Amino acid sequence: MNPPKSYGYCNLRRLGTPVQLPALEPSSIAKPLTLSLVAHNGLLAVQTGPSALSTQAPSSRERGLCNGISPWLAPLAMVASQDIGLRFFFRSVQVLGRENLPLSGPLLLAPTHRARWDALLLPHAAGRRITGRDCRFMVTVDEMRGLQGWFLHRLGCFPVSQGRPSLASLRYAVDLLAAGEQLVVFPEGRIVREEIPLRLHQGLARLAMLAAGQGVPVPVVPVGIAYGHRPPRRGDGAVLCFGPPLSLEGQGRQAASAFTDQLAAAMALAEGQAQEALGLAPKVDVNSSAGCA
Repeated sequence: MNPPKSYGYCNLRRLGTPVQLPALEPSSIAKPLTLSLVAHNGLLAVQTGPSALSTQAPSSRERGLCNGISPWLAPLAMVASQDIGLRFFFRSVQVLGRENLPLSGPLLLAPTHRARWDALLLPHAAGRRITGRDCRFMVTVDEMRGLQGWFLHRLGCFPVSQGRPSLASLRYAVDLLAAGEQLVVFPEGRIVREEIPLRLHQGLARLAMLAAGQGVPVPVVPVGIAYGHRPPRRGDGAVLCFGPPLSLEGQGRQAASAFTDQLAAAMALAEGQAQEALGLAPKVDVNSSAGCA
């Protein structure tokens, strides 16, 4: 089978900023490896043959992307964000559906995105104090600059260039999942404060497909986050709800589209149950046994 001239794009998104995976030229693919990326109906897929996506220990790629997780800064950041920041700003923080959160193995968290506070609530609800492991975020290059970038580099975040991202970032994401880490991707791709139906991008589904092609099936946990107001105000309550894990079946555009629709419905249900816990009128029917307990 002759490879096409380029392998297309797929979108990954984090903290409100769209990220594109690079177009791969056949000449850029390392020949000794065992799997390859191909474009199938415009969607990245994995097949046997030469590849650039073999998994390895994350630390072997980490030096070029981030400084890992600082053993002294990470505990300080937890105290500053969870013990001081969240408690100072919010009247209460409630977590629903903890039984739906796997405590080990590879995991993709798919939260709704309503405010920058989301990035602090997720480690509070699913970070090392709860699961014994950290939430790993894919961050755009712009957010990894300056003082903020200095901190993010040392808290396990890794950059993805928005204009021309390197294949190393994709390799690293798959490596993290293969090592049993949990990765956070915001499928909406941006902060959404309007009361509108969820519109998700397919980047998360495509990443799950790539991991599965490497022999790493990854459960996807839908997460709904709600605040007393949009955007949240000081003194509001905050609720985060974990829905039951979802599994992606199949490969290709149709499978990615179907899973994205399923994920949107599950995220909307989780968000509705979070809203109901705050005494707000949910935007969806929350009377479902498949939601948060």
